[in-house]
Amino acid sequence: MAKEIIDAMAMKRALTRMTYEIIEKNKGIEDIALVGIKTRGIYLAERIAQRLEQLEDKKVPVGVLDISLYRDDRHDLTTKKDPVVKESQFGFDITDKHVILVDDVLFTGRTVRAALDAIMDQGRPKSINLAVLVDRGHRELPIRADFVGKNVPTSLKEQISVQVEELDGQDGIFLKALKTE
Repeated sequence: MAKEIIDAMAMKRALTRMTYEIIEKNKGIEDIALVGIKTRGIYLAERIAQRLEQLEDKKVPVGVLDISLYRDDRHDLTTKKDPVVKESQFGFDITDKHVILVDDVLFTGRTVRAALDAIMDQGRPKSINLAVLVDRGHRELPIRADFVGKNVPTSLKEQISVQVEELDGQDGIFLKALKTE
């Protein structure tokens, strides 16, 4: 059974705080682009973009990033070839932009590593920062988030589930014990 650890209002406050931190770190929103990692990162990036527009009166482009072709656990091991994606997934050029990569949960860092590979295949941004709603620890790679909604230390026998209204019908962050056999 999942236990709610962050409700909808606390989630909204965390995203608002992250938005202010993005503005502060970048001294505004000039040349910023948000890229949401599929699936829930997309909705979080869109929410941050809406809040940025409310605060700065300027639209920020939001791109969608599907990293499934870049995951290190999904490549064809018989050919040892990495898949190549040639056309832009974003709908805008990221060259010379300050890209904010957005995801729901940061865990081992492998998703972010794959996302960095995918972004670099699309262009050469000025910088890439990482924004995550939840950092649960247990990194396997030297990756850290620049903007964190909430640090939630977990055991490896637990799972974090982020729910978003657009997809799940409600907002919230839930902690669930994994079944042990």
